Amino acid sequence: MTYKQCTLGEAFSLSGKGLHTGLNLTVTFNPAPEDYGYKIQRVDLPGQPTFDAVAENVVETTRGTVLAKGEARCSTVEHAMAALYAHGIDNVLIQVDGPEMPILDGSAELYVNEIHRVGIKEQSKDKDFYRITKKIEIKDEETGSCITILPDEEFSITTMIAFQSKVLNTQFATLDDMAHFDNEISKARTFVFVREIELLLMAGLIKGGDLDNAIVIYENETTQEKLDKLCELTGAEHHDAHELGYLQHKPLVWENEPARHKLLDIIGDMALIGRPIMGRIIATRPGHTINNKFARLMRKEIKKHEVQAPKYDPNKEPLMDNIQIRSLLPHRYPMQLVDKVIEIGKKYIVGIKNITANEPYFQGHFPTEPVMPGVLQVEAMAQCGGLLVLQGVEEPEKWSTYFLKIDEVKFRQKVVPGDTLIFKVEFVTPIRHNIATMRGYAFVGDTCVTEATFTAQINKNK
Repeated sequence: MTYKQCTLGEAFSLSGKGLHTGLNLTVTFNPAPEDYGYKIQRVDLPGQPTFDAVAENVVETTRGTVLAKGEARCSTVEHAMAALYAHGIDNVLIQVDGPEMPILDGSAELYVNEIHRVGIKEQSKDKDFYRITKKIEIKDEETGSCITILPDEEFSITTMIAFQSKVLNTQFATLDDMAHFDNEISKARTFVFVREIELLLMAGLIKGGDLDNAIVIYENETTQEKLDKLCELTGAEHHDAHELGYLQHKPLVWENEPARHKLLDIIGDMALIGRPIMGRIIATRPGHTINNKFARLMRKEIKKHEVQAPKYDPNKEPLMDNIQIRSLLPHRYPMQLVDKVIEIGKKYIVGIKNITANEPYFQGHFPTEPVMPGVLQVEAMAQCGGLLVLQGVEEPEKWSTYFLKIDEVKFRQKVVPGDTLIFKVEFVTPIRHNIATMRGYAFVGDTCVTEATFTAQINKNK
């Protein structure tokens, strides 16, 4: 993946009432620099505190996702986050003048409309995708909620919701391509059951809720008197207590609109992972609580694998085999330590070295316990770096690269016969005055075994 980071083309604002507070609120979305991420700023508080919109800062998930740091908090963030994430926007400063974002129409549609109006600006740095390489799962045995993520080439979601309800029982929704978010998911509105409304009002919530920003589901028959009272509290038209069904001013957009809204919520909560994901989520009975637990789990997983191993398919034809490499590098047996190159970009290269028991250095390092010397691992990374450098010069066979400096070397695990080393080497800074500084990583499987920063000089052969 070489997609670039993105921000907004320009700032935009939206105003409306808060779902839970009923306050009139304005939220403004501002372009932000590379590697900024999502940040929220409470412009109504002294000092205008700013905090990261990440999973660890979620403090409540009762009826929405609430982010906070110290005294500054902001709730009902999930719809806006879903719109930003689905459109590949990485860096935004969100300014809000109250304790929550406006509920608007209960969906992400108005956010999407504004994103299209102001446009998306591509930035120079590459996106930092996190590629799922194994099944990761979290379950709540008490509620039956479960979220699983599996390896995939894109980010996609399938969700299933299930309620003990005569009106809304079981529904499914799937989004295989984020490009279809606008038409298939963004218009899905939040929903609530009539039986929940009184409890939520007693808890001081949904003061701004009405039939313009939520679908109300009347699925258990109650008395006309009780239903009339609830209609008065919410500003809804009176409804025949014998007629079960959906209560809203605007008809359902889709028959499975509630399931689609749950999918929207998942996207918004996954945005708080802080990195774009390549994987397929399968969610059963999702909700903000398990969504946040899963997002936190993913952030821990990413921290453990801060640098991911490149994907290596041994069946795929290499970009360079060992014969082509010999035409560029001066190294020969036993010092040619790169067998093939499988990927090259403008700023990085991926090479392969298969370790066999016949490597000459194993005779003395060590006869009874063969271990590849760390210095040769760094040398192999440097040879990959040399191949990367030579891609940018004319007549590359007439140039050579030489070490000037090696820094920040770490050896994390032994490399032994039978291992396949996968090297990824990337430029730290552009080449200047024939000097290149690169960062290299060596992996066995998904595990980073060696890393180093090295500087090399590029000289023309005499």
